[in-house]
Amino acid sequence: MDSLTPNVSPLRQRMIEDMRMRKMGGKTQIAYIRAVRRLAAFLKRSPDTADADELRRFQLHMVDTGTSPTTINGTLSGLKFFFDVTLGRAELLVKMQPVPQPRRLPVVLSCEEVARLIAAAPNLKSQAALSVAYGAGLRANEVISLKVTDIDSERMTLRVEQGKGRKDRYAMLSPVLLERLRAWWRVGHAQGKMLPNGWLFPGMDVTDPVTARQFNRAIHAAAEAAHIDKRVSMHTLRHSFATHLLEQKVDIRVIQVLLGHKRLETTALYTHVATEVLRKVISPLETLPPS
Repeated sequence: MDSLTPNVSPLRQRMIEDMRMRKMGGKTQIAYIRAVRRLAAFLKRSPDTADADELRRFQLHMVDTGTSPTTINGTLSGLKFFFDVTLGRAELLVKMQPVPQPRRLPVVLSCEEVARLIAAAPNLKSQAALSVAYGAGLRANEVISLKVTDIDSERMTLRVEQGKGRKDRYAMLSPVLLERLRAWWRVGHAQGKMLPNGWLFPGMDVTDPVTARQFNRAIHAAAEAAHIDKRVSMHTLRHSFATHLLEQKVDIRVIQVLLGHKRLETTALYTHVATEVLRKVISPLETLPPS
């Protein structure tokens, strides 16, 4: 990502180089550049001329214009990098503070809904991909990035390279999931889509993986065909994986490892949606002596 526009100012080029030096992802770089652009539009001049009070007013402007907490905090992250790293003036951000974000419970499908959803996927490749997202609890980008060589049928694991946080980990590979992947491999190989050491889910050009947008279209089509009214995505299957394991009494620390969560608090969110666990809890009202 050498530049974002044909004519890049020296200041922006410096920031881009600072991000490239740290090997920041392309999406992060674009988001950070967009944050500085927002500030420049507010100031109507170069962003490096801002002072602490103007930055404070910029955050108030975002709040007053109804900007979402997610966007505000993302913008602050970009500005922090710009002022701290590129300009070396971190002290200007002292009057800007992240805002609390509402914590919403994830959408979770029942086991029966998951089965219907996967069965309704438009083709075998989509069925296999949705099975990986649910059966191994992988993120959409982790499913997309899988290669045929990441399947270890001896150890019954999937190797996830450079998942979130740029960390490698192993995910579980169940016998049912292995058989579904083998079925897809046989079909894909016969169609000439499977290259040696190539992508497990190749795109139109077999040298490239399928895109997240293609899988999103597939899962939305499957949800409609399966008459599932809930708002679903590939990540819904990951949420369902974690919740169903918790309902099966799998230790939450094991689930944390399988999901690749850094903090146990993140995994603990699923205790709020594990309804089977809640149903088995006996209310103290039931234990009161008869009056």
